[in-house]
Amino acid sequence: MIEDIMDETRDRMNKAISSLQTDLMAVRTGRASPALVERLSVDYHGVPTPLVQIASISVPEAQTLQIRPYTPTDIGAIERAIAVSDIGLTPSNDGKQIHLTIPPLTEERRRDLTKQVSRRAEEARVAIRNIRRDAIKDMRSFEGEGLITEDDLHDGQDQAQVVTNDFVANVDEIARDKESEIMTI
Repeated sequence: MIEDIMDETRDRMNKAISSLQTDLMAVRTGRASPALVERLSVDYHGVPTPLVQIASISVPEAQTLQIRPYTPTDIGAIERAIAVSDIGLTPSNDGKQIHLTIPPLTEERRRDLTKQVSRRAEEARVAIRNIRRDAIKDMRSFEGEGLITEDDLHDGQDQAQVVTNDFVANVDEIARDKESEIMTI
């Protein structure tokens, strides 16, 4: 009974970690990466659509992203989506494709990005703690129904805390690595 709850808890915590990693891939580090714009929402004929579904994204040079829409008439919508996003890049197009030049990050922008990473890491920590709270609540309800003993409940709570500590440490490591990547010139 407790092991089933712990398996589900680990699975949900792994998903929180995956979400954090996906979000952090979109944080600019001074190098061109398709992950910066892949999930950017573009108004595609009135429907918000991820950019990766309506265009191919390539990295012809270390500091340049090239976005080639599958339909050339979508260039305007893609440019608007990039302009209003928080990635801080100005698009330019040649009629067939959009070029994004990644400028070197200033010290101030690096600090802003590390704050953004810290905020996202804290959100992941909170999500993990909420998952732990849900697991303990499930264990308490099982104990109230007489499905597990009070000793099993305490052991389960201890297990949940150990797993939570491991996942929070993982979040801290991921955030530290990303902050280091951002601050490296």
